Amino acid sequence: MKLNIGSKITLGYIFILICVAVFLLVVTNRVASLQHETDFISQHDIEVHDLANSVEKSLLDMETGQRGYAITGDLSYLEPYNQASSAWETNYNNLYLLLTDNPSQQENLKDIRQSIEKWIETAGKPVIDMKKIGREDEVKQFFSKDPGKETMDSIRNKFNSFLATEKALTIERVQSLEDSNEKLITTIYILWVIVAVLSIMVAVTISRNIVTIIKDVTRTIKEMAAGGSLDTRIQVRTNDEIADLGRTTNELLEVVQKQGELKDEVASMSTLLQNESTLRDLSEQFVDRLAAVLGVPYVVLYAAQHEELVISASYAGQNEKTAKHSIAWGEGLVGQCAKDRKIITLDHIPDHYIRISSGLGRTAPSFVVVAPFIYEGTTLAVVEVAALDKLDAHQMEIFKQLVETASGTMHSVINRMEIQRLYMEAQTLNEELQSQSEELQVQKEELQVQSEELQMQTDELQSMNEKLEIQKDQAQNAAVELEKYAGQLETSSSYKSEFLANMSHELRTPLNSMLILSQILAENRTGNLTEEEANYASVINSSGTDLLHLINDILDLSKVEAGKIQLEISAVNMSELPESMERYFGKTAEFKSLQFRYEIAPNVPDIFYSDELRLHQIIRNLLSNAFKFTERGEVSLNIYKLDSVTTKGFSIPTETLAFAVRDTGIGISEDKQNMIFEAFKQADGATARKFGGTGLGLSISQQFAKLLGGELTVESVPGIGSTFTLYLPCETEHVDVSPMILMQSEAAVGAAPGAASQAAWSYKPEETGGRPSGHSMVEQEPLFLEETELFEGKKVLVVDDDIRNVYALANALERYNMHVLTAQNGYECLDILQTDPDIAIILMDIMMPEMDGYQTMKNIRNTLDLTELPILALTAKAMKEDKDKCLAAGASDYLSKPLNINEVISRMKVWMTKSQME
Repeated sequence: MKLNIGSKITLGYIFILICVAVFLLVVTNRVASLQHETDFISQHDIEVHDLANSVEKSLLDMETGQRGYAITGDLSYLEPYNQASSAWETNYNNLYLLLTDNPSQQENLKDIRQSIEKWIETAGKPVIDMKKIGREDEVKQFFSKDPGKETMDSIRNKFNSFLATEKALTIERVQSLEDSNEKLITTIYILWVIVAVLSIMVAVTISRNIVTIIKDVTRTIKEMAAGGSLDTRIQVRTNDEIADLGRTTNELLEVVQKQGELKDEVASMSTLLQNESTLRDLSEQFVDRLAAVLGVPYVVLYAAQHEELVISASYAGQNEKTAKHSIAWGEGLVGQCAKDRKIITLDHIPDHYIRISSGLGRTAPSFVVVAPFIYEGTTLAVVEVAALDKLDAHQMEIFKQLVETASGTMHSVINRMEIQRLYMEAQTLNEELQSQSEELQVQKEELQVQSEELQMQTDELQSMNEKLEIQKDQAQNAAVELEKYAGQLETSSSYKSEFLANMSHELRTPLNSMLILSQILAENRTGNLTEEEANYASVINSSGTDLLHLINDILDLSKVEAGKIQLEISAVNMSELPESMERYFGKTAEFKSLQFRYEIAPNVPDIFYSDELRLHQIIRNLLSNAFKFTERGEVSLNIYKLDSVTTKGFSIPTETLAFAVRDTGIGISEDKQNMIFEAFKQADGATARKFGGTGLGLSISQQFAKLLGGELTVESVPGIGSTFTLYLPCETEHVDVSPMILMQSEAAVGAAPGAASQAAWSYKPEETGGRPSGHSMVEQEPLFLEETELFEGKKVLVVDDDIRNVYALANALERYNMHVLTAQNGYECLDILQTDPDIAIILMDIMMPEMDGYQTMKNIRNTLDLTELPILALTAKAMKEDKDKCLAAGASDYLSKPLNINEVISRMKVWMTKSQME
């Protein structure tokens, strides 16, 4: 909207009036607020004090009436008592409602009310009742003690405190009112100053807008007259008569400046093109300069050659597939422009005409101009320009002048090029004749050499074919021998695995009953055994556990050697690893008076992908050995990350986790540091050695480290200590998966929630010096007999041909008030299930006479159709295929012997609970 100078002055006065009105409105509102605060003090505070005094007066009337009636027996004294009894509560409620804005005072009133009600119940009403029924002695006795006096004094003190608080609040409100009055006066002065300042600013602004532009116009005209810079423009900030003057002056400056720019661009283009010696260089310089001057995104220059136009240079169009590289005379707009020797312009270009592209996208131009290069009536070239916006008159004038200037220069360049071409052709013909003669001589010599080389190669190929034929026969014979040897090795491995499985069964079966019964005896819950006899049972249990560890070690070693060890690659929580080791070896460290430290470097990731079972097994074995061979000092576990690692004969080029176990033990001499990683080898192998063990732990750990894609190294100084370091790659692709199957480890099969965490490990550390190690202390857990309600009166069927196992399991399960049924083979089991359908769960041995456990479970599932009945398979075989066969035959879960009774109970609890829920 255009405002003249008079309108601006009028608006200035209106603005001042609005500021005054705002000032009055603010003052009026503030005065009204002060009046409201004054009314609140005069009404609210006085009424609070009156009601409080009324309640206190009613209480005094009740006390006076009670005492007067008690002394005289005159019923007239009860009138003020009765009136006050009803009046005080009404006044109290009104007072309580007035104090809704003060919760703390309401709480004080509640306290006073409780005290009043207490006085009425303990002093006022009892005295009147005793007087009415003539119990004078009790009245005198009451007043001799007068318990109501203490309550009444407390009420008066509380009223005094209450009124003091209200008085303080009244004083605070009065002070606040005075402060508000002072603020009102200050506000009036501030608003007056603001209005005055704004009025002055409005006046100054209006006058400045008028005077500034007039000064700018005068200064600009003087600069034009003196031949100064034309880049300065008058800043128009208004929309009045003065603004019209400024805009007109700017338009004049624009016209003069454009005329100067046109002259400068023509001179610059002429200077630029004079230095070029070829048509292509001239064309490239022209299109680049033209695009910069006009600010267009697309320029193509076509040079005239033999009655056609060929692209000589382009700007932003080198890869434009749609542009034609040669155009006939009169073809299209370019050809017609060359023929007519006239400029052609084209508006409203269709989208498919040409696409102007950049790294971010593509768009279509909206304007095209085509102009010829004319010299003495001859068309030398045609330039085509595409722009996003239509070129204005000034740009078109610059375009015409530049084309006209470049035409003369182009004619000179074409003439120079033609002279140079003729000269070069003559010189080239002379050189070609001389070089052809030399080339013929060289070719003749080369053909002679190639003939000799071909003959030599033919002889060598014949010799190589004879050698390859001999090597082929040898390779075939070796393949036959290797196949024969592989068959023998597979048969031997099969016999060995079967032997180890059978041996494991034969050893685990007696171990099962021995461990269960010795654990029950060691607990001595009935108290029938002496302490020494209970210790004997603990020693038996510990020794059986150690024997089980040795069996597991031998099985692990055999599986490693056979290349059948199984890994499960999963996420390992690194923050829980040291705490797990602390729980595992804390008691061992305390028992041996050693310090156990662990540390995780800040650069170690929270999650690391590996086989958690084997990783824990390696670290526990290293820590077990460290504690075993350390008499004093400390054992530490440090975990840190390396960018890469290179050891003797081993290298990991990527990020690597290092697990370093350090001790201050006896150390290992350098000549025995390689021997300790061999199976059944120890640094001290004498029969009178101080430390026990089989020598399998480090061998197994080394094999596991290699399967995980890492390495286990040792650094040790005798008498100072040792450091065993496990290096594992942070990326699972470095794990050697060729000899294994990535699946769930057999040592952790079927681990149910609540089962002992140690049952997931197939490896346990060895004893130290004849004393139970830290792990043995953890293993000797008592039977947990809580939650017997789940097993109360339930029937469990134990199917096992070994009476020792039956006896041990029955003895343990009967402690949970379970009814135990037994069967020595599959036939007896099926008979019992047909006659007694109330069986809650079955504990099924696998190796039995007549009908083994596999067939029995199949008959239970298929023949008897008991698909939901929980069956726990118990077997002394610990191979992975045994577990798969059990689950395939119909077992719900799988446990290997010897059994941990706590784990058996835990699995039974899981499956019986699941069965009840279904």
